[in-house]
Amino acid sequence: MINNRERFFKPLPFISRGRALLLRILMLPNFLLTRAYGLENLSESENATIFAFNHNNSLETLMVPVLLIYHLGGRSISFVIDWMYGKVPILGFLMDMLDPVYVYNKRSSLSWIEITRPLVPSGDTIERCCEKLRAGRSIGIFPEGKRNRNPETLVRGKSGVGHIALQSGVPVIPVGIDFNCRITKGKIPVFGRTIIRIGQPISFRHQSDAYRMLMPYASGCSSHHSELNQMAAEVTHEIMLCLAKLSGKRYGEPSPRKRCCFSLKTIKKEPLCPV
Repeated sequence: MINNRERFFKPLPFISRGRALLLRILMLPNFLLTRAYGLENLSESENATIFAFNHNNSLETLMVPVLLIYHLGGRSISFVIDWMYGKVPILGFLMDMLDPVYVYNKRSSLSWIEITRPLVPSGDTIERCCEKLRAGRSIGIFPEGKRNRNPETLVRGKSGVGHIALQSGVPVIPVGIDFNCRITKGKIPVFGRTIIRIGQPISFRHQSDAYRMLMPYASGCSSHHSELNQMAAEVTHEIMLCLAKLSGKRYGEPSPRKRCCFSLKTIKKEPLCPV
């Protein structure tokens, strides 16, 4: 059995001593409040990986990344998060250490933070995520796109995670976040005992090959563009079903209508859409 000393001094070979000490300190709430299952599945994430999570409250945006990075030996994960977290004192400093992918489409309820929101976001979020994956860096994403305090059901997953998975071709590891309080009292706590269930990696290699073959033909062609969106929606649906099992919630969204993916041979035979 691993004692508390061994847990606290787990080797962290991928970061400096100073950052390792900070990470150990940030892990203290997880040592006290979090039970993690499926940590062995992290061994499959030595290369670039997409981690997908359900989203319940604000604190998990710090606690869960810290837990995963700790058990990855200090290997960092760039999380896709709302820009306002980076403007909060102390929290923003910690978030910047993760080299996050900030998204700017939401307004902050705090006027002193809202005035700092860039008028022109820096590039497409999907492309920025794919750039990090191509560079060998993992990303973390919450497909629900917002905090969901419903203790029973997940909200509809946004298809951005599907586009990222298909464009990059890297595997997806679903991570379910659950709470003792949800199980016993039927509610999502602001802060409480947390259960993390890490699923096995999901590969979308074949779908990714078809998606990437179709991409050059999608610009200016609505039918091909719709096909890419359809493929991303189907992949997102599969990821959300896995998150439902791991989080203890239901996913009641209907399955996207299945369509045949284009093969390279089919694409070459099809006439290009008129400009």
